[in-house]
Amino acid sequence: MKKTLFVVFILVAIAAVPAFAGPMPSKTAANQSLDSRTADLALIRDVAANQQVATVLAEHGFTQTQVNDRLAQLSPQDVHQLAQNLNQLQAAGFTQQEWIWVGIGALAALILVIALS
Repeated sequence: MKKTLFVVFILVAIAAVPAFAGPMPSKTAANQSLDSRTADLALIRDVAANQQVATVLAEHGFTQTQVNDRLAQLSPQDVHQLAQNLNQLQAAGFTQQEWIWVGIGALAALILVIALS
């Protein structure tokens, strides 16, 4: 009986440990201050509010409020990464460099077809 009571006491004590947790500061990406996160969010919201971007988002059924709600759900790491890589995002289609590579590949295929005929 004493042994069972002791095991129950230990289990209750272990289960109660998370209840003793103290307040923690807001999480941010590694080496990112809260001001930096706010700046990242402002940058992302500015891009999302751009007329062309807002038009494309509206065509896909997203309102500005929905976009802001989804941005608020991003983790701090995702917000920071998105803000850092905004200049690399493309709305659609190939870049000029990608079209050049497609053209070179098509020309090489055409040369091979002609040479092998």
